Amino acid sequence: MSSDFLHQLAIGFCLMLVLEGVIPFLYPQRWRNLVQQLALVDNRTLRFMGLASMLLGTLILYLIN
Repeated sequence: MSSDFLHQLAIGFCLMLVLEGVIPFLYPQRWRNLVQQLALVDNRTLRFMGLASMLLGTLILYLIN
């Protein structure tokens, strides 16, 4: 792997961490409630949500490149 690719990957990871932290920072109680609700969702639904998220992310990356 080239160092440019690893650099871009690191940038993407850092941006993901920033975006993931916005909601808990701004709305901690809402975030806590959402996490409690997610704990009640069955594994099949969570897996489907994860798959849908990965496919959507892949599609968006494909479209912008």
